[in-house]
Parts: sequence; C-alpha cells; structure tokens
Amino acid sequence: MTAIPKIDTPRLAACANAIATAGRKLGAQGLTPATSSNFSMRVDAAHIAITLSGRDKGALTADDVLLADMQGNPVGTSARPSAETALHTQIYARFADVNAVLHTHSRTQTVASRLYARDGVVRLDGYELQKAIAGHTSHEEAIDVPVFPNTQYMPELTARVDAWLDASRPLYGYLIEGHGLYTWGRDMAEAERHIEAFEFLLACEMDLRRLR
Repeated sequence: MTAIPKIDTPRLAACANAIATAGRKLGAQGLTPATSSNFSMRVDAAHIAITLSGRDKGALTADDVLLADMQGNPVGTSARPSAETALHTQIYARFADVNAVLHTHSRTQTVASRLYARDGVVRLDGYELQKAIAGHTSHEEAIDVPVFPNTQYMPELTARVDAWLDASRPLYGYLIEGHGLYTWGRDMAEAERHIEAFEFLLACEMDLRRLR
C-alpha cells in the first residue's frame, strides 16, 4: 500500500460509479459469471480505478473499486486489485486516448477462445456490426482479434500484447484462451459498445462454424 497522493476526488468517484454501473449491466447480460471479469477507468495520468479482486461484478458498488497506480499497486488501501491489473495498465500506457478497459468471461467468448486458439486469431469480416468498433466505417474492413495463450504469469501475457502492437498490427480487443475478452474505449460507453459488439460478432462466428 502506498500513501494517497493528491487525487481528483470527484473524478475518482465518477469512475467508481461508472465501473459499478457497467458491472451490473454486463452481469445482467451473463458476461461476468461467478466473480470473474475486471473493469477499470483512467483517473489521471498516474492512476486508475479498478475492481477489487474476488467481487461479484454483477452486484458491484462504488465500494468495490479501488485506486491503483500505473504499476498496479493499490493506493491508500490494503485491499487487492484484480490479479490482471497489469493488462489494464498496459492498455492505458499504449493508448493515450483510452479511458476505460473491460474484461469479461462470457460462454461465447470462452468457447471461441478455445476453438480459435490454434489459429491464434479470429478474423471478423463482412459483418455490418463491425462498424460498432471505433475507427471502422465499413463491413469490408476485416478485424483480427488475436487469441493469446493463457497463463497466470502476467509479464508473459503483456509481452504477447506488446509483440502484436510492436508489429504494427491494429488491436481493438483480444481473447485469452479458455478465459475471455479484453477490449477498451475512449470512455465507458464506448468500451461497453465494444464488449457488446464483439460478443455478438463472436457468437455469429460460432453459429457459422456449427452450420458449415
């Protein structure tokens, strides 16, 4: 635990409330079973608000969100943030315009991550709903969603994400094998839209795979 620095308290409170609201919404959609998933928002250049470890994300309140620094250390509390905090801070470090990161564990996301693990990527192409992903204006512009091998060792996962980005490959979200989806947005509303869009698109791919 580190000492509490000077923080924009209204901003922190707004982030905590937005995270709690998103958790209840996504939980109602079946995207956060058990105590899975983790959500965060950027508070300022040096801090994020992120869900505490082990909380039911479908029943979140603002008290289930803590302040952490960009190294993933809790600030002003002995509570533990999500074990995957490094995956959140990595996105904030790589994308200056990102202010919300969401990680969910739906059945569709988890099964898709297993089915496409050998390919290492799910290619989404030809769907009108691809335009729900920021920066996409046509169904003809394919979106590659990488599938990274699962590990409890966060430096290995962050290294895989860095390698993808360092190869100048666009990244709007990614799957972890047998695990779930990470995506993000310029604000919470955009991040939620991306979660819902990827959930729908992955479900379509799963249906097509069954019907072929």
